[in-house]
Amino acid sequence: MVLQILLLILGFVLLVKGADIFVDASVGIAKKLGITTVIIGLTIVAMGTSAPEAVVSITASIKGSASLSISNVVGSNIFNLLLVIGLCGLIKPFAVNFMEISKDFWISIGAAAALLLMMVFCKTYISRYLCLLLLAVFICYMAVLIRQALSSKAKNDAEKETTASSPSTPGPVIAVSGPESPEQSSTKQKPLRLSISLAVLGCGMIIIGGQLAVNSAVLIAGAIGVSERLIGLTILALGTSLPELVTSLIACGKGETGLALGNVVGSNIINIMFVLGVAGTITPLAVDANIIFDLAVLIAGSLVTLLFVYTGKRVIRPEGLTMVAMYAAYAVFIFVK
Repeated sequence: MVLQILLLILGFVLLVKGADIFVDASVGIAKKLGITTVIIGLTIVAMGTSAPEAVVSITASIKGSASLSISNVVGSNIFNLLLVIGLCGLIKPFAVNFMEISKDFWISIGAAAALLLMMVFCKTYISRYLCLLLLAVFICYMAVLIRQALSSKAKNDAEKETTASSPSTPGPVIAVSGPESPEQSSTKQKPLRLSISLAVLGCGMIIIGGQLAVNSAVLIAGAIGVSERLIGLTILALGTSLPELVTSLIACGKGETGLALGNVVGSNIINIMFVLGVAGTITPLAVDANIIFDLAVLIAGSLVTLLFVYTGKRVIRPEGLTMVAMYAAYAVFIFVK
């Protein structure tokens, strides 16, 4: 038992550090393409921080632990939504560009609702065909985001060309030197080739950490008589959601609120459409009546968060406290139940 706990901790360390390296490298690569922070949050950063959930859930599916696979995703999404956004608002209230994120927010709610309907109407298993449908929708969604990113880049490039070609007032050119910003320093220290190498390294750490976490969690659950669902909703959900928590808190602290919120919303979409789509294609997802309740909590929490964001166009401390309290109540309920 002690060895399994140590391996579980080691798995989490590899997951978090690997995701951290992967995200930093991916953002460095993406910024060279001139992509906006919201798009980066919804795509590159969301993929990086969702990599632990992907590896854990897909590995669990390969090993035949389908209930662990789906409970990890649902638990992580609830954690991301209520605790990550809630803590960001509680520690440092932040403004939100609702028009920029509203479409993706509704897509995340729609994905959770679709999974809930599958759980309700499928008697024993969610078939591979339905999981492939999730993957197809996800591919279409990513195609739209990529097209939006390319359009934004083209617009920015056109504006730069217009500015460069416009006449300016002649005058002496004065060279001013000063301390480099962290982004400029990071760009010089990490060229594209190094960023790609670090991304590969981080991905490898995530894969190894995910396998250790799944194997250890399943053995611990069997030893202490705890269901896979509870392990997935709590221990694994917390461990695999740490990258989202750390990334969003740091982003909010730096004023990159679009990146922080995009990271959470994008991760939740990826977790359901891509992660469960792949996991369910490998092994059909078992229908669990208890997961229906958890999905209902996820949808309700999403609507409450959407209401907070829509009404004030920002998340303030009382709203953040409300979201954290909702997660605490949910966590207590599933343990007592």
